[in-house]
Amino acid sequence: MDFLLLLFALPIATIIIASVLETVLRNPIAVAALTFAIYLIVAFAAFDATFLIYVILYTILAFISAVITRAVINLIHDDDDDDIIDNGNNNNNGNNSNNNGGNSGCGCNNRYYNGKYYR
Repeated sequence: MDFLLLLFALPIATIIIASVLETVLRNPIAVAALTFAIYLIVAFAAFDATFLIYVILYTILAFISAVITRAVINLIHDDDDDDIIDNGNNNNNGNNSNNNGGNSGCGCNNRYYNGKYYR
């Protein structure tokens, strides 16, 4: 029974919990550190010293699943670049300050930021 728990239940729970923690914490290293801390406490509270090998493996698994979750989230939210309008005019005509209140100055609602216009 313990063998099935170690090879199937805990890795699946680690992947699910690491994905949820990644969406909350937004830091894969923090997810891996928290997973390591939790499994280290469980290792000495419920298992013997041989569980420490599984603790390291579950920490690596949590880090990998957190990185994959972060990549998927970035891929989903990466479509925001479609609203950029590049007019080809990236100079400031000698002005070092662009203090027009975030507006492009044309009377429309386009915002000017970093040499590009946004809708």
